[in-house]
Amino acid sequence: MIRARIVGTGSTTPKRILTNKELETIVDTSDEWITRRTGIKERRISSSTRAENTSDMAAEAARKALEMAGITPERIDMILVGTVTPDRQFPSAACMVQKSLQAKNAVAFDVSAGCSGFLYSLSIAGNAIATGQSKTAVVIGAERLSAISDWTDRATCVLLGDGAGAVVLAPSTQDDGILSTHLGSDGNYWELLYSSDRTGEMPAKMPEILDAVECKPFYLKMEGNKLFKKAISCLADVATAAIQHDGLTCNDIKLMVPHQANLRIIRAAAEKLSIPMEKVYTNVERYGNTSSASIPIALDEANREGLLGKGDHVLMVTFGAGLTWGASVVRWSI
Repeated sequence: MIRARIVGTGSTTPKRILTNKELETIVDTSDEWITRRTGIKERRISSSTRAENTSDMAAEAARKALEMAGITPERIDMILVGTVTPDRQFPSAACMVQKSLQAKNAVAFDVSAGCSGFLYSLSIAGNAIATGQSKTAVVIGAERLSAISDWTDRATCVLLGDGAGAVVLAPSTQDDGILSTHLGSDGNYWELLYSSDRTGEMPAKMPEILDAVECKPFYLKMEGNKLFKKAISCLADVATAAIQHDGLTCNDIKLMVPHQANLRIIRAAAEKLSIPMEKVYTNVERYGNTSSASIPIALDEANREGLLGKGDHVLMVTFGAGLTWGASVVRWSI
């Protein structure tokens, strides 16, 4: 049986750090309120004056993952980018990454599944490797959420950040790799989290501390309270399904790497799964919600911090716009 295994990880975030204290100067909020409600202390914001577009960050994260894997771009035959904030409507961010890496032998395309984009992409690439359609795939989650933030809405702008994370997948005939990935969606709840046209609804001039932020022609809208409850139940249910499918229990999980949306959501989901927080990796306090980039960024950090060893079971679980959700169990192989 062929499985896809992770052979390299990489991530990158913009240089600009936007703190809660700075947000106090542009919107009616406070560091105490943001920290208590979300666990976020700061986030990274890309600048239009630097090479920090979605595809720029995606390519940089991919380079770091390829370096770890010891694989050259010529060997890549598939590039997938999970994103809702590509540089432009078309061509895809993945094609821009292909150009940047000079991965001339790769098929490249984007996957739009909200914050679940990375796991949806991981599932597609993993299946391609398992069926022999791909030998070496790069899977990326990359977002520039600062460009779709409503900086007058304190309920959402305090949550969002920018960044990218990537993994390199290769085939394995050993008892490791991606054991299973479980995905779900329900379009009946799309109005809990969606994009809206900016026309006539945003201030003409950005606050001075955000003068380098690029604004796309749409912005994010969210019904936080309803989404919060739905997220917890979906995260716990899909994670349980994945764990049980692979003949494991929650005690077998070495590390849970959840979507970094909100610390309260992460804690509630971990509690429902009976997974102690010391086995849950979080970096939401430093990066905020980076959508599809959050899991691969966290996974890369956990890997580079030495928190994972060969044979460890890693649970990745996510929830996002659509609504979409997913979970993947990986037996670590690096």
